Amino acid sequence: MTAPASAFARRVVDWQQRHGRHDLPWQATRDPYRVWLSEIMLQQTQVATVLSYYPRFLARFPDVASLAAADEDDVLALWSGLGYYSRARHLHRCAREVMTRFGGAFPRSAAELGTLPGIGRSTAAAIAAFCFGERAAILDGNVKRVLTRALGFGGDLAVATHERDLWRRAEGLLPTTDLHRTMPAYTQGLMDLGATVCTRTRPACAVCPLADECVAAREGEPTRYPVRTRRVARSQATLWLLHARDAQGRVWLARRPGRGIWARLYCLPLHDDGDALLASLTPAARASAVRHAPFRHVLTHRDLDVHVVSARLQPGDLTGDLTGAEGGWFTAAEWPALGLPAPIRRFLQAQGDGYLFDS
Repeated sequence: MTAPASAFARRVVDWQQRHGRHDLPWQATRDPYRVWLSEIMLQQTQVATVLSYYPRFLARFPDVASLAAADEDDVLALWSGLGYYSRARHLHRCAREVMTRFGGAFPRSAAELGTLPGIGRSTAAAIAAFCFGERAAILDGNVKRVLTRALGFGGDLAVATHERDLWRRAEGLLPTTDLHRTMPAYTQGLMDLGATVCTRTRPACAVCPLADECVAAREGEPTRYPVRTRRVARSQATLWLLHARDAQGRVWLARRPGRGIWARLYCLPLHDDGDALLASLTPAARASAVRHAPFRHVLTHRDLDVHVVSARLQPGDLTGDLTGAEGGWFTAAEWPALGLPAPIRRFLQAQGDGYLFDS
């Protein structure tokens, strides 16, 4: 049995004000644009990584109007390396809807925020709580861990009814008074506890403000929680990429389709296998081909084994796999501004600016 809701919330708020994180760049603001941007970036991404992207993004797009007016390519280019690129596309769409539907002002309720692209229930609640003091519960990964352990909640979160039950119990623990002050501190406190104290494998129960009321701590097995029996299976894929350069050292990049891996990003042309890639080249281009050592790119639920073949192409060597409305030759000064998958950007950077082949 945990402490009553008001006491639970008060402990979290008091701990956050004394021991929580206070120096993150998105904390000293109630600007919903900045809070929204940080929440989207922090989905599936470590704080340390976001700390370098967040200020660069704000420098280029300081408000929702500038983001809404941007080209998608510019947004994807600035997002390049953060992964989960659908977030960037939804971010751009969301900014445009804020401008068109709400006159450039973010709605103030979690219910309305949740109608915008890319803003789910927990993100909507976080924005509403941080910026407007709304009494709304968040339930991201860190908070699920804190609450299931504190409550001894053993329901399988892979089952929708158990997930809904946890939402209900999370709402019951929210602060009830002085919401404009307590809701931001409570929401941040739960995030901070999950990130720094109630960690996945080695929780620091001795310094947790909830320890004496925490069911999991009392049981001595906090890592039993949360319970989720159905896991997304890891998969593996092999990609063959053609790194084509012309006599000027430019590289051919084509925009990926709107669905599938690296959707809407610029990329080296993909082939099903090495034989198909080589067969797409003319004899002269094939004679120049160089196979690079394959490398593995690890995604959350998939491992990509990437093989790259470099070849020098003459104007007459272009094939149907290269030509198209959304592809072109880019110089070393031009391609860094494109939205590129992180492994492709790293590969191109490793090739340098000069020619790959002797004249």
